[in-house]
Amino acid sequence: MNEPPSHEVTVFAAALELAADQRGAYLDKACAGDAALRRRVEALLRVHDDAGNFFDKLSSVAQPTSAEGATSGSGGTIRIPIAPSEKSGDRIGRYKLLQQIGEGGCGVVYMAEQEEPVRRRVALKVIKLGMDTKSVIARFEAERQALALMDHPNIAKVLEAGATETGRPYFVMELVRGIKITDYCNQNSLSTVARLELFIQVCQAIQHAHQKGIIHRDIKPSNILVADHDGKPVPKIIDFGIAKATTDQRLTNKTLFTAFEQFIGTPAYMSPEQARLSGLDIDTRSDIYSLGVLLYELLVGKTPFESDRLLEAGLDEIRRIIREEEPLRPSTRLQALNAAEQTTVAKHRQTDPPKLAYLIRGDLDWIVMKCLEKDRARRYETAIGLAMDVQRHLAEEPVVACPPSAIYKLRKFVLRNKKTVFAGTLIVVVLVFGAIGTTVGLVLAERQRHDAEAAQRKAQSNFDQARAAVGDMLTVQDEELFDVPGMQPLRVKMMQTAIARYKAFLSQPSADPAPRAELARLYVQYGFAAVANGADYNRAKPAYDSALAIQEQLISVHPEDRALRSDLGWTCMVTSDFGNADRNKLQRAIDLFDALVREDPGDPLARGDLARALSSMVWHSTGSQVLALSNRALEIREQLVKEFPRSAEFRSGLASSLKQQAHLSRTNYSTGLAILSRATDLLTSLEADMGRHDPAIWLPARPRDSEEILLLRPNPMWTKRDVAAMYAESAYLGVQFGQWPEATTRLDRAIGIYRQLVEQNPSIVQFVNELNMAQARRAAMTNNVLDVPPVQVPGVVEPKL
Repeated sequence: MNEPPSHEVTVFAAALELAADQRGAYLDKACAGDAALRRRVEALLRVHDDAGNFFDKLSSVAQPTSAEGATSGSGGTIRIPIAPSEKSGDRIGRYKLLQQIGEGGCGVVYMAEQEEPVRRRVALKVIKLGMDTKSVIARFEAERQALALMDHPNIAKVLEAGATETGRPYFVMELVRGIKITDYCNQNSLSTVARLELFIQVCQAIQHAHQKGIIHRDIKPSNILVADHDGKPVPKIIDFGIAKATTDQRLTNKTLFTAFEQFIGTPAYMSPEQARLSGLDIDTRSDIYSLGVLLYELLVGKTPFESDRLLEAGLDEIRRIIREEEPLRPSTRLQALNAAEQTTVAKHRQTDPPKLAYLIRGDLDWIVMKCLEKDRARRYETAIGLAMDVQRHLAEEPVVACPPSAIYKLRKFVLRNKKTVFAGTLIVVVLVFGAIGTTVGLVLAERQRHDAEAAQRKAQSNFDQARAAVGDMLTVQDEELFDVPGMQPLRVKMMQTAIARYKAFLSQPSADPAPRAELARLYVQYGFAAVANGADYNRAKPAYDSALAIQEQLISVHPEDRALRSDLGWTCMVTSDFGNADRNKLQRAIDLFDALVREDPGDPLARGDLARALSSMVWHSTGSQVLALSNRALEIREQLVKEFPRSAEFRSGLASSLKQQAHLSRTNYSTGLAILSRATDLLTSLEADMGRHDPAIWLPARPRDSEEILLLRPNPMWTKRDVAAMYAESAYLGVQFGQWPEATTRLDRAIGIYRQLVEQNPSIVQFVNELNMAQARRAAMTNNVLDVPPVQVPGVVEPKL
């Protein structure tokens, strides 16, 4: 029997996955320029759709000359047997077929009943009519042997194997009464944690297969069925039909050879080395990549590369996409969905979009992207290693996966965009590497050569990529340059350039509020960078005012958008800390955060922001309001640290509240000192964690910062400054109560830390001012002339001791 060309089998198998009304469009692209190939594939499809009477339908394509029909073409002759396919009620061996329950490119799966020696229902898989070529039969037997080697509760067991009367092989395995894993999770609205627990079981099963020397090579949701056993979901892996042995054991006594041009697997889940077709040996890390795609889909409901896009592309384009294009992080992909899609995805996971983004950002982003590395040497070595990292995340322990270094990210970014360098890439290249790229004007000129509709689509695509490029640049300046001595002026310049580019991008009409929201955040960050660089507040005020104007306008159009309301509250709160305090802005922030917490009491970010705003309002209040506001802020922050004990942001916030409480409690030395000691211990432990580069301390991240631009996140430099401030505050407390030796020791310690900060960061004016103030007070203490009066808050009278 002649064997169909491998490309023909690939196109035929892909077409089978589509609905009948979608096949024509797919074949237009897959068979472009090869009419003979299209005729042969259409003949196979007709036979598949109506195997019972295919002889008459095939006669219009080729006249049968024997007991077989023949379809000729430039690629050779395909022989198609005319024997009818099996149907319900037929028998194969000692099994009675009950109904068809599944179908793949080469085989059909039936529910069958075994009557002897035991009576039970089983799954029986048999090769399709017309697909019993040598290579398909070899792969079929390989699947049978692969399954027979394994004994794991999450892998379907093989019971028996044989051949039909016409010689087509079949095998019998346990009947898995379940649905594919993604459907099960959505139908039962499983939480992200429950999905991860299911995924761990899948990893453990794949690890078992790898230990038996078997690579699955086609891990996807339809090959992982989930059913309830005693009320608990249990996944079962099926279909090792394109499995490959990793040891020297033989899976079949027939030749099993993957031709150079044969495309095996499902494109959306296929690893780059599978798509490369370069002769590179496929190992277990190919399954790790596919597990990463599965985890991506479980988290955000989409695969890294859209299946529809891959189906519409030709084989060469599919391979290029898989080999070269970098997928978005899961959290970024979630934010790229439209509002309706985000709501649906979050609802299936029993949460809302902001909270889902918060759950995914960080550990899960890193774990997934480590699986999806193009270079397999950078992936997890084993499936159990992947499972253990997911378990670490669930246990709130540090994970092995971590973001790639800045140099690696920049190198990959340049490689991804080497053909089309957009404005954002120009910024990164000029400021980081000094190379000059193509300007935005060239990109705009390229767009103008297309018609209006094409230009609009391309403009949107370029705009999105430019925004991503600016986001990458800002991540570098925020994460890599913030702690580098003398880099504050460069940060200000980078922010000015970024704002100018964003304003240029916004000249493109768009109903999407995200770009303008990002511009507002850029204005605020620029203000902080400028003030840190020594600028007077009044010079930064126009940037703050621009941010507020944009955010107020966006909220007027999108009043229900939580992220926009959170942004506005944040800007009102932090800008009220500069210059002449604006109590009205601070109250506006409290009202916004209070509303967000009432709508979702479980949102940790809204609660943290509300606590900060309440704490700031203390210094602009009088009478009984002072302690009420401070106590409420402290209560919120205590609860957040209890829930998220490793979060840098929440630990730093609690330390700030404790310092405020101590400042308000200067009527009692031992009480105030105990409070300050606890705050100092919190900051010291946080500083030590950051010195170890522990990734867990950055959780939870802020979902409102879509490009990871964090405005006032804790970092080692500022945490060290907070420790110094704690020692200074405890020194002043000691002076007030006449504890001069202890006060002197603490103030000297604070001065030592301030000196280190100034030596390392001479351009940060705040550090210089605080050092000078501490030294002046230390000189006054030497002469016993330092007078530290009790704290004075309007309307609060401190009792005298």
